[in-house]
Amino acid sequence: MADWDSCVEHIEGADIPKLKCLEVIFQNILTAVVALAVIALFVMLTIGGFKYLTSGGDQKETASAQQTMTYAIAGIALMAIAYIIFRIIETYTGVPVTNFVIPEIGP
Repeated sequence: MADWDSCVEHIEGADIPKLKCLEVIFQNILTAVVALAVIALFVMLTIGGFKYLTSGGDQKETASAQQTMTYAIAGIALMAIAYIIFRIIETYTGVPVTNFVIPEIGP
């Protein structure tokens, strides 16, 4: 998680947040969402595997389990592909698209 001390200004004993705190909030939210997505996809994959093992040869149950595992693997692949695309854009353009930065205005 990002550090709050980098965006808070200390004035006369009071901590006053600046606009730069939005960077910290955005980074923390994005980190949490990605972590929850990875956990959810892992749980889907585990449930699909359990359903497959306990299907007992029933065609409908086996197909449902395979579909669950396919969706979980597709989700993991899409997350990996999105990350790779962002890194390629950064490499070729030099623009840090994975860093959310609000430019400083004023002196």
